[in-house]
Amino acid sequence: MKRVYVFFAVLVAALAISSIAFANINGEVFTEDNVQNYGLRMLNFAIFLFLLYKFGGAKIREFFVGRRDQIKQDLDDLQSRQVDAEKKLKEVEASIANMAQEKQAILDEARQQGDALKAAIIAKAHKDAESLTEQAKRTASNEAQAAIDSIRAEMADMIVAAAEKLVAEKLSASDHDKLVDDYLTKVVLN
Repeated sequence: MKRVYVFFAVLVAALAISSIAFANINGEVFTEDNVQNYGLRMLNFAIFLFLLYKFGGAKIREFFVGRRDQIKQDLDDLQSRQVDAEKKLKEVEASIANMAQEKQAILDEARQQGDALKAAIIAKAHKDAESLTEQAKRTASNEAQAAIDSIRAEMADMIVAAAEKLVAEKLSASDHDKLVDDYLTKVVLN
């Protein structure tokens, strides 16, 4: 409040001094009419200032105080934003610095997973190869046994055919009848 009074006092003094300097324009010297005219002007100006202060002083003061507070708040906000920005910048710089280490860690982990997957695939391939080898051996053994059995059956058929042929050549009709009778006798007795 004291500042307002000092401001208005300085303003009135400056106007009073400047009006004296302008009063001597065109070679006129102070006369009674000039002083009276000057006094009325000063009174008019004082009334204007009083009315301005009376009706608009609070609003003007609120404007300047509010503006000052707003500027102070804006500066505080800017300082807090600057601190936050510097903090984020440091985090980003740290993140960038750690990025090479993270990249290497990811590559190492991927390499380990790849090696483990490779080992698992190779082990499965060896297991499948052993399984296929065993199955092939069993299949070959079964086919060989089937071939041997087939050859034996053919040989048995050939031996029977040869024996029949040999018996048919050496056996006479009377010998044949005798063999049939002996066979029937054995079958009946059993």
